[in-house]
Amino acid sequence: MNGSGSGAGGSWFEQLEAKLEQQLEAFLRANPAQEALLQEQEQQDRSRNLRERRIALQHEAEGLRAELLELAAEIQRWQQRVRRAREAGAEELATRAEAHLNGLMEQGRQRWQLLVALGESLAELEAGLRQEQEQQAVA
Repeated sequence: MNGSGSGAGGSWFEQLEAKLEQQLEAFLRANPAQEALLQEQEQQDRSRNLRERRIALQHEAEGLRAELLELAAEIQRWQQRVRRAREAGAEELATRAEAHLNGLMEQGRQRWQLLVALGESLAELEAGLRQEQEQQAVA
């Protein structure tokens, strides 16, 4: 390249993109029915993307719930181990088991926080879907 394309005029690709955008705008102004179809397609694409995202979030939440249930069962088992070790007077073993138990509980707290955040994201997404549906109903 000679360097002149990177100045105020932008690169050749940016110029091409701007030219194509201008042509599209001119075409849409000349063909209002096509503009309406384009807007409708864009709205349908947004709705489809939101629905796909909702499904992905729901699957992720289901996975986190399953992990939490597994962690809860594991925590109960380690709580029993700590109790049995203490009852047997094996304080060193009880201390190590308790450290592991604390790690499991921290994992549970982290998973729970992720699940809460997913729930918030899902609620926002549902609101977006409702808004899209309302816009489609008006159109």
